[in-house]
Amino acid sequence: MNSKGEDSNKVVIRPFSLNDYAPLLALWDAACLPYRPQGRDSKASIASQIQQPNTLYLVAEQNNQMVGAVFGTHDGRKGWINRLAVIPSHQRQGIARHLVEELEQRFSAIGIDIVACLIEDWNHDSIAAFKKLGYLQHKDIFYFSKRKNEQV
Repeated sequence: MNSKGEDSNKVVIRPFSLNDYAPLLALWDAACLPYRPQGRDSKASIASQIQQPNTLYLVAEQNNQMVGAVFGTHDGRKGWINRLAVIPSHQRQGIARHLVEELEQRFSAIGIDIVACLIEDWNHDSIAAFKKLGYLQHKDIFYFSKRKNEQV
């Protein structure tokens, strides 16, 4: 507890800002989350993304250190959870759940009541986490993508 009686270990969730870019990359590295710093995850690209009205990028901080982050986007009818990561030393403490729940609440506040995510089949921890959060796994959906280049 600090002098104001507040818990100094409290996790605070707030919007991402471009000043968070270096800590975000360190978080992704620590969490072994692959990213494309020369493409869609470059500082310039993320700077452009956060200016878009369909993005809800959030970070979780504890003691002024970024311990988690999630990127959310929407198409006006469905929200998407992207890039959820928590540093290993803070995993299994509810931080990912808090990030997802906050993102869901923010989507709901703008009329988005369907939230989805894509998870690779090898990522058993994420699959288990989203099932625990009430997400249903659809085995009858095939994912297709077309990329301008390998960095996007």
